[in-house]
Amino acid sequence: MKILVFGKDGQLGKALRAQLHSDAPLSGLEIQYIGRAECDLADGQALTALLNQFEPNVIINASAYTAVDKAETEKELAYAVNSRAPELMAQYAASHGSTFVHYSTDYVFDGEKYGFYLEDDIRNPLAIYGKSKAAGEEAIARVFANAAKSTANRLGQYAIFRTSWVYGEGANFIRTILRLAKDREALRVIHDQFGVPTSAQWLAQISMGLVMSKKAECIQFPSGIYHAVPAGETTWHGLAVLAVRSALDAGISLKASPERIEPIPASEYPLPAPRPMNSRMSTDKLRQIFEGRGDMSKLQLLNQPWDVAVRAYVRHLAQAGLI
Repeated sequence: MKILVFGKDGQLGKALRAQLHSDAPLSGLEIQYIGRAECDLADGQALTALLNQFEPNVIINASAYTAVDKAETEKELAYAVNSRAPELMAQYAASHGSTFVHYSTDYVFDGEKYGFYLEDDIRNPLAIYGKSKAAGEEAIARVFANAAKSTANRLGQYAIFRTSWVYGEGANFIRTILRLAKDREALRVIHDQFGVPTSAQWLAQISMGLVMSKKAECIQFPSGIYHAVPAGETTWHGLAVLAVRSALDAGISLKASPERIEPIPASEYPLPAPRPMNSRMSTDKLRQIFEGRGDMSKLQLLNQPWDVAVRAYVRHLAQAGLI
């Protein structure tokens, strides 16, 4: 089986590589990892040529244009990477009977819903980044729906994993807060935006658990969107407080203490691109799939509170000398 992974240099791409190499017997796999140096996803011709040359059975797209604020002035590039590129990948997968895995974001919602978002809730993104990701979701679904109407196609399958507040091996909110806490005695962090911090490692385990067996074989699943976040909820302020407390518990010397992290409303920290105030997402759909399979290990992962992985992540950073 041939697997093509886009976004090898990102937090999720690195986690997927570790996951694929830990779970699967690689003797039966041919895996190619693609970064910006190997293929510019804004170049549709180059992307199509790569797909046709490698002929993948599984396409995993962990690449995206994620500069939320910069996207406001780079709309064309954001749409090229977040909408047009996934559409081309979906076209290949749908017409060649391949499995397509794509990752999306809570930013496709406006954040005005009370409670947890469901997969079929109406998209209403606030900014260009979210709009480009929503357009990518819509394009993938449209491609597979159109392919299903043609008997000439060996229809593949697709999964779009919506997630939020991802952290892993690379730059992220947690590492920024810890860096600032080493330099400053007090911090001010938004307290009225709600969501779920998601470990890239956790996301790789969950998503690959849906689409691939430990024997490195594709599993059949209902194509569509799946929300993939750990259990619970918090705010950016709550995440910052836990990160600093976890670092102190790990023996790291910081200038700022949890008590010196001031909660502020989002209105006091204006940014070029608006963010959803509520990014909480229900994972019941994914839970039902794993329950139906009797996959208790993945159910346990879904039920894992978000703070467990954050504490482990900060301990890892401390032990690796990265704080």
